[in-house]
Amino acid sequence: MTTRTVEEYAVSGRDSGPYAITTGPDGALWFTMVHSGQIGRLVPGQKPTSHQIAPDSGPTVISNGPDGALWFTQYRAHRIGRITTAGHMTEFALPTAQCAPFGIAAGPDGALWFTETAADRIGRLTTDGSVTEYPLPCTGAFPSAIAADGDAMWFTMNQANAIGRIGMDGRITVHELPTAAAAPVGVAVGPDGGVWFTEIVAGQIGRRAPDGRITEYPLPDRSARPHAVTTDADGTAWFTEWGGNRVGSITSDGIVTAHDLPTPASEPHGITVGPDGALWTALETGALARIGPTTNITTRNTEQENAS
Repeated sequence: MTTRTVEEYAVSGRDSGPYAITTGPDGALWFTMVHSGQIGRLVPGQKPTSHQIAPDSGPTVISNGPDGALWFTQYRAHRIGRITTAGHMTEFALPTAQCAPFGIAAGPDGALWFTETAADRIGRLTTDGSVTEYPLPCTGAFPSAIAADGDAMWFTMNQANAIGRIGMDGRITVHELPTAAAAPVGVAVGPDGGVWFTEIVAGQIGRRAPDGRITEYPLPDRSARPHAVTTDADGTAWFTEWGGNRVGSITSDGIVTAHDLPTPASEPHGITVGPDGALWTALETGALARIGPTTNITTRNTEQENAS
């Protein structure tokens, strides 16, 4: 049989709120601490370090940039931040006040694309600080996570019950979801071009195939509140169950596997493939959890041996 080990590593106090996580170009895990206003860094096997922003800035999602630095949203400060692997930090103000940026990802055009949850816009930020904003075709959509796909970006529209696509020319198309009030949050694009997304209210994982067909997979625990999602090299989607205290995986044919976390009510949020090939998730209890690669375990049928 096969199994995976799950381990937790303390990286901050319980009130700091590790939230999103990514693997940086330096082979370290970088993560946001939304409550304490910090960016953390952990090389597996070493001690964590942190970099302070304004305590009330609300650093939220963090992503690799096209320039070898890490870029992150500041949800409460309404800014975009940049931090180099050496710890040098820069902040960029946004044109729309109180826009509450949340998701961020590098685009195929060498710019950073981000969502403005409170302004119903998708933003584009060049590495030299130039910002362009694209209004969504509806209001109250609450655009959330965003991910790159070839020549476009995909994003979730949490309150519009849809996922959206924006081309590099700024043209936006909206794709409604089959389940009403599903409230999509996380989004990731697999190696086959399939778009995976979490439906936090419906308790489902959704996938839009390259041919445009949308399939929704109900989770065994419909109250699990799936939040963030990423994909591995095999195309398997991995997601956090914020309300279920688990990390789950789902294959393209809909097979779901769940991995319980050791600490009760740890509130897993962001998830990424780590530099060691394992899956890592940020826990609001002040830790990072590691879901190790599959290992083979040999079991012996003692009853058969005794009878022989």
